[in-house]
Amino acid sequence: MKQVHFTLQGKGGVGKTFVSSLIAQYLRSKGESVVVIDTDPVNATLSGYAAFDTQRLELMEGGSLIERNFDSLIEQVVEEDSNFVIDNGAATFIPLSFYIAENDAINVIAESGKQVVIHTVITGGQAIRDTLAGFASLVEHMPEQARIVIWLNEFFGDIVAEGKEFEEMKVYLNNKDRVHGIVRIARQTGSTFGKDIQLMLDSKLTFDEVKGSADFGLMAKSRLHRVQEAIYRQMGAVV
Repeated sequence: MKQVHFTLQGKGGVGKTFVSSLIAQYLRSKGESVVVIDTDPVNATLSGYAAFDTQRLELMEGGSLIERNFDSLIEQVVEEDSNFVIDNGAATFIPLSFYIAENDAINVIAESGKQVVIHTVITGGQAIRDTLAGFASLVEHMPEQARIVIWLNEFFGDIVAEGKEFEEMKVYLNNKDRVHGIVRIARQTGSTFGKDIQLMLDSKLTFDEVKGSADFGLMAKSRLHRVQEAIYRQMGAVV
């Protein structure tokens, strides 16, 4: 069954584009066809990845959001025989969430024979409460047919609030039955792993491109390969 992956989170700068790139890379590593779409009207970062041949969906006209333009997105998803990875920006998180709910978009996609997977990022540091609220909002608005996958991004710090890790938090325990799976992006040593990942992100390169890049030394490539393997192992259970 083909899948449609939406990356949704109301807080900006928490790693949504990184997650979208990982999903696209993982699917392609399995020989799957993937259409990658960037709907972020402010920071179209995913469009900068040459490897994905990313399509840009324009949602803003004259400074205003044109929600009807979501129609063309859903129609493309239904009509094309491919997997989709759709990266959505924080600025259009609420409009897209409401659009999906009000227009029964999940059922429309499901009736075309595709599975919808909603990916949301929860991060440590100052954004933890905002990202937890984003997760709660998705659970409230997304229908049961949509699979929800949590990405715990520890890049900005440990995901702990009031001494509790995510799996111990009330927001998770209350919505545990809606979570299809959890993928953890483990916090890395800043001067080695962290710098490697940051350079890869800044260069908008995939893991495969890093292997052939002269900008990364032998040890950096080895470290990034280990990061890739750790994430892909987890993705195998949820994608």
